[in-house]
Amino acid sequence: MADKREYRMEELARLAGITVRTLRFYRERKLIPPPRREGRIAWYDDHHLARLRTIGALLERGHTLSGIAELAEAFDNGRDVGDLLGLGAPTEETPVRLTPEELADHFAGQATPENLAAAMELGYLGTDGDEIVHISRRLLEVSAALVREGIPLAEVLAAGKLVREHADALAELFADLVLRHATEDDLPRLRPLARSVVEAELSLAMDRRLRKKP
Repeated sequence: MADKREYRMEELARLAGITVRTLRFYRERKLIPPPRREGRIAWYDDHHLARLRTIGALLERGHTLSGIAELAEAFDNGRDVGDLLGLGAPTEETPVRLTPEELADHFAGQATPENLAAAMELGYLGTDGDEIVHISRRLLEVSAALVREGIPLAEVLAAGKLVREHADALAELFADLVLRHATEDDLPRLRPLARSVVEAELSLAMDRRLRKKP
């Protein structure tokens, strides 16, 4: 395994395409983590370089330094991806790795610290270094589509929390039903049947809702 690359301040600034003065300003604003100190010398690594490039990309997209600082704090205090995925990735959902600027692009300026905290609390998001991991590509794409339709991300996440509660109850109901007549080993095989029932019932419920007069 290659040794971790480290940089002096001048080299880091050059690689990031900024001035040393700007780098000092970012450090003072706590937009990047503190460097490793060796006497009077400050050493930076690839984590700092990735963060600086992210800051540059977010600035190009119109984000303010104050907003970026709040996002950086949310990322640094977020759930680790290991906690998010537990012992392994979901069996049917595909996790998605995103940079902070890619996440911001998905949600058109609504990737605020408050919304990030709500998504992390729900278990949608985790962090892995300078990357963000969303636990489900399907949920990410649906959430982004709803935001594009004009629904605020905060309300999408609040609805997601309610759906999670109902989904947990449905999963318990189906598992109890199976375990009364089969074994735990049968649950994975019968899982698609539970999903089909829920999808069909939701479709019928939407039909009933749409037939109601305003």
